[in-house]
Amino acid sequence: MEKNITYCGMPAKVGCDEKCNKAWGVMLRPKEQLSDDADDVVYLGDNELGDAPENPYTWEGVDGKPTCDSEKMNKWCVRQCERCVMTEYGKPDEPLIYKDWSKKRYNQPWKHNIK
Repeated sequence: MEKNITYCGMPAKVGCDEKCNKAWGVMLRPKEQLSDDADDVVYLGDNELGDAPENPYTWEGVDGKPTCDSEKMNKWCVRQCERCVMTEYGKPDEPLIYKDWSKKRYNQPWKHNIK
């Protein structure tokens, strides 16, 4: 699903893979700490996790994680969902590059020879 929006007063395009059942939110997605560096983590892939909570108790204004199709691509999706992607502000015609959550995602891949 893709949608043109206004974000911080600029046009942008957002998209998602519509796998809300696997959407934890950026702060809650399970991860493993890899070193003493707090930012050196690996986020677990969908195949390593069960379904995400229907309500992760995070909100963006009045918007929470969508519970039905009519709520999809709300403020929670854009600001909280780790599966949502967005073009640069002012460049809504750029193609979206979706993240592959089928495998682990390293926050600092260069430290672990991951490409």
